[in-house]
Amino acid sequence: MLKSMRKNLKSLAPTLWFVIIAFIISIFAVWGGAGALGEGRGTNTLATVGKEKISVSLYQQTLQQRIEAMRKEFRELDGRFIQQLNIPQQILNQLIQQSLLTQLSKEMGIKAADDEIRKKIMSYPVFQKDGQFVGFTQYQKILEWNRISLPEFEKSLRQEIIMEKVVEVLTAGVTVTDEELWESYKNTNDTARMEYVTLGLDKLELEKEPDPEKMVEYFEKNREMYKIPEKREADYYFVKTENLKAKVELTDSDIEAYYDDNKARFLEPEKTKASRIYLAFEDQEKEFVRNEANDLLTQIKDGRDFGELARLYSKDEKGPESGDWGLYEWKILSQQEQDEINRLSQGEVSNVLEITDGVVILKVTEKEPESTQPLEAVKERIINILKDEKARQMAEEEIARLEKAAKKENSLDVAAQTLGLGVRNSGLLKENDPLEEIDPSGSISMTLFNIEEKEISSPIHTYQGIGLAQLMKIEPLRPANFDEVKQEVTEDFTALKKKELAVERIKKVKQDLSRKRLEDLAEDYSLEYKTVEEHKRGQYLGVIGENREIDELAFSLPLEEASDPVEFESGYALVRILDRKEVTREEFEKVKETEKESFLESKKNKFFSSYLAKLQEDKEVKIRYDLFLKTNQDILSRFGGERE
Repeated sequence: MLKSMRKNLKSLAPTLWFVIIAFIISIFAVWGGAGALGEGRGTNTLATVGKEKISVSLYQQTLQQRIEAMRKEFRELDGRFIQQLNIPQQILNQLIQQSLLTQLSKEMGIKAADDEIRKKIMSYPVFQKDGQFVGFTQYQKILEWNRISLPEFEKSLRQEIIMEKVVEVLTAGVTVTDEELWESYKNTNDTARMEYVTLGLDKLELEKEPDPEKMVEYFEKNREMYKIPEKREADYYFVKTENLKAKVELTDSDIEAYYDDNKARFLEPEKTKASRIYLAFEDQEKEFVRNEANDLLTQIKDGRDFGELARLYSKDEKGPESGDWGLYEWKILSQQEQDEINRLSQGEVSNVLEITDGVVILKVTEKEPESTQPLEAVKERIINILKDEKARQMAEEEIARLEKAAKKENSLDVAAQTLGLGVRNSGLLKENDPLEEIDPSGSISMTLFNIEEKEISSPIHTYQGIGLAQLMKIEPLRPANFDEVKQEVTEDFTALKKKELAVERIKKVKQDLSRKRLEDLAEDYSLEYKTVEEHKRGQYLGVIGENREIDELAFSLPLEEASDPVEFESGYALVRILDRKEVTREEFEKVKETEKESFLESKKNKFFSSYLAKLQEDKEVKIRYDLFLKTNQDILSRFGGERE
């Protein structure tokens, strides 16, 4: 698994290598970094993994480092975008997995020798030049330039080696038989040419409203399908941090102090804008293409406009745009070209550069060095951050006072009245039901399903603020009566009738295929007609999506024969296989060894993922989701909703 990751990373730019390296270091702080495992107590413990603890401080540090690294790669990065990418949950999962693996490595007695670490350092592309290690002095300098501690880096490599050994030991028994390799090869490479029609249920209308008696009859036959889930009701008090911001007073010295302490957050990375002229070798003599490029370079040096020549001669997709590769798109060019662009100064043009499939001439049109944004430019951001932090602190203090009083009185309502506060009632909630204005993610209702009746919760953190709840009532799961689920029954019964109509129409199409083409019948019956030249198993098909039944039919249905109606999520389809291309044993034998390596790696990955999931169950991993949400709120609120 790790071997595959490295294989895919070998072409990365040095800057991205250090994004990865920095993240590796933060993750492997689990094995001895400050505030890591084994020292979390009380509110500082975010998760327990067996006998080990993952501290809030470790999670904060790791998440912040990941976000800071991402800021260098993503220009539009704010709190909402980070949540959409599910980064917080990914980080927590990775920390849990690293904890599981380090415990396992200790149980297995696996270690890493100094010589193994030395070899790993020398193997990293970023520490090589012309295929050779750059030397210890240069290695140290590269780490210093990227603000990475040498001891921490080497400690992280030691742990990576240990993890590789753990993976190797665990997956050593995973093997591949010739028959399963052949089946995998067929599944991946067999193709079928097919045509199909679809009928979505949303395209159908019933001639009349469903008969009430028929619906009651349907309900009685399917009564087990309809339950009223357990519901819980609570008294709660909630403080919206947004409402407290108006009470926060800030001084200029507060703002200046935050700016001075967090200047790294206000760094503007170096900006480089590049243009390119690309001439492909294709079927031409290479010397002819080189001469053409040298002639263009001479014209540029004589004052001819670079953009004009790019429009006339460049053979890549940016040629019509005067060869402009912008501020970021040039970073997908070859490493050779990226290195040359980084070397050039503003306005400078490269010599003719030969790459794999042609030659290029590069020009840097803009170049701005890394700089720190001035205080005035970021003042509003700092004000928002500080107001949010102070408002959350005020909210936490208010909730802490209320919690103390409520637990003393054993009543949230009585305690709130004593403090001059007013509680509200949630009404009956299902698990994960939202309270729209204050808790759209359902954190409060989720908490209610983890406490006992009359119990007062710990502070509940949502992205809107902080609350406290007392569970007042539990309505257990029970069978529903018809009136309670009438709407749901109506929808299910209507869908059933539409399915019957759809199947009937598809069957008529199949009957009529003897006299008309499928494409023409699609028009007659108001169906959608599609063709696929090379369908493979697992392939996504338009509105159908992935469909195992169609995959099986593609390689079993007689040619030119139409299928019976095939159900998919939103309707029915009919397919007809026009031709097939199936691989032969002879073709397989030619690529067998390559396929075996790839398939074995994939099989090991699946086994290892399953093993980790089972290990997580066995170790009884427990996560404090209230603290997880609070910590995320603390960190993500600093990014606000603005696009930078």
